[in-house]
Amino acid sequence: MTSATRPRVPLWTSREADAATGGRSSAPWRAGGVSIDSRTIAAGDLFVALRGDTHDGHRFVSDAFEAGAAAAMVSDKPKGIAPDQSVIEVADTYGGLLSLARASRERATARIVAVTGSVGKTGTKEMIARMLEVQGPTAASAGNLNNHLGAPLSLARMPANTAYAVFELGMNHAGEIEPLTRLVRPMVALITTVQAVHLEFFGSIEGIADAKAEIFLGVEPGGVALINAEDGTHARLSEAATRAGVSRIVSFGASPKAEARLVSWQPKDEGSAIMAEIAGKTLRYELKLAGRHWAINSVAALASIGALGADPELGLSALAGFAPMKGRGARHRLPIAGGDYELIDESYNASPAAMRAALETLGLRKADKNGRHIAVLGDMLELGPDGPRLHVELGQPILQAGIDLVFLAGPQMAELYDSLPKGQRGGYAPDSAGLAPLVCQAVQAGDVVLVKGSLGSRMGVIVDSLIGEDAGGGRAGRAL
Repeated sequence: MTSATRPRVPLWTSREADAATGGRSSAPWRAGGVSIDSRTIAAGDLFVALRGDTHDGHRFVSDAFEAGAAAAMVSDKPKGIAPDQSVIEVADTYGGLLSLARASRERATARIVAVTGSVGKTGTKEMIARMLEVQGPTAASAGNLNNHLGAPLSLARMPANTAYAVFELGMNHAGEIEPLTRLVRPMVALITTVQAVHLEFFGSIEGIADAKAEIFLGVEPGGVALINAEDGTHARLSEAATRAGVSRIVSFGASPKAEARLVSWQPKDEGSAIMAEIAGKTLRYELKLAGRHWAINSVAALASIGALGADPELGLSALAGFAPMKGRGARHRLPIAGGDYELIDESYNASPAAMRAALETLGLRKADKNGRHIAVLGDMLELGPDGPRLHVELGQPILQAGIDLVFLAGPQMAELYDSLPKGQRGGYAPDSAGLAPLVCQAVQAGDVVLVKGSLGSRMGVIVDSLIGEDAGGGRAGRAL
């Protein structure tokens, strides 16, 4: 069962929450979920009123009750609370959330996977969750709830009868993953890959690897570390896992030395055909996901299933239906004058490695007759002093992929635009809002269009514009 599904039995009772947090409930209550956002709360949830730098959740307690909250965790009882509205008072609500998370982990018998990495962690986490769901009650981080708020929230949402769980752990700075992994205490810790992401805060790939390797510090005795054999930091990560006391290290990737190995990968019209060797067994399967990087991630997911003691072959039945997510490879077929075209939405995030993978995938997609391969790219953020160079270096993978037309947005993409052959330049704008109309005007029937950039570059604006153009024409597109 994923975290989005409410359990039939209570997730938390007032007695359990009081014992876990040291708080005191004003009246008995039973909650089926936990929320920190009054805008998305579900009926029967416990609302935790967190205080942040700019917002105080205590201001929205009344809104939470109006939405059907079963109770609210507060450090100060807000005015206007009705006598029949239950609150649990604690010294600090963030500390209360952490206490719920710890209590959830203590009572759990679930076998847990923790996933981190520079790229691919959310998609890989979702694949693992899908494959575990067919084997027993499963909990998982919703979306990319992977930081100091998301990880404890996800853990606090885990029902006591969960058999398997998979949690995503993320970071921007050193020292952020260690407290999260010690909270989750996984049996399996997976690092998808280490790449030049958040380089601004680390200065080197080695620094990023060390920060990611913190995930091993929380691994339970007898646990497993899964490390990408193709990473240049593989040896460094392995040494870190050994120092952390991890007893078994499993490598994955296309390398002949990898224990979980991608034997072959073949792009297809609707995704990929894959052959892999997992724990000595040869598995053949298809993904509705295009790109070699997705094939590698699927091997990592299967290896995680095996390391957890679940059945990779049984999991494949669920993996076959796994589709790309919004902003992370979702594909749309959109009508336009003279026919239609394909849109690949990679607008959620970007790094040099992810850009190269996406451009390679774009080049492999088959365009219709007279169709073109069009790349629409926004700035890659948090790269530090190397940012300008890393943007210009995208010219080589653009050339290798045979991209016909390139549209670029953002100040760091300006130099790349100037370096491209004139015939390849589709258009440039300082931001995504300025670029959107240029892209919409240029797209033709038969084209394959990739949109990608860091979340802060807001390339989703262009995706929305392209889909909106379609909707404005009175004909609905379809997801692929």
